[in-house]
Amino acid sequence: QVQLVESGGGSVQAGGSLKLSCEGRGYPYGSACMGWFRQAPGKAREKVAHMDRNHSPNYADFVRGRFTLSGEATLVLHMNSLKPEDTAMYFCAAGLGFGASGPECRFTFWGQGTQVTVSS
Repeated sequence: QVQLVESGGGSVQAGGSLKLSCEGRGYPYGSACMGWFRQAPGKAREKVAHMDRNHSPNYADFVRGRFTLSGEATLVLHMNSLKPEDTAMYFCAAGLGFGASGPECRFTFWGQGTQVTVSS
């Protein structure tokens, strides 16, 4: 049974920093195919960043240069230069499956979410 345990988040002023952590209990692939998604009220869920199957970080354009993903077991997202538009519920997700072309990320496991609020 896989359980994703998130910590961090909170409230900060614009320009500030926060750190999110995600521990994948029972997840056998370290931080491979683990990532962070976010959803703001009234908006669709979007991927923020994830570790690919080779443990390489990938970032959405709207966070590249501000957010940094790290960790081989616990996934850590360092968020710098935060903006009010970064306000959302952030979710950790994980999952690795095997498709026709080999292993691929499939985010089948989800955490409960942690709130990030950035005030202007």
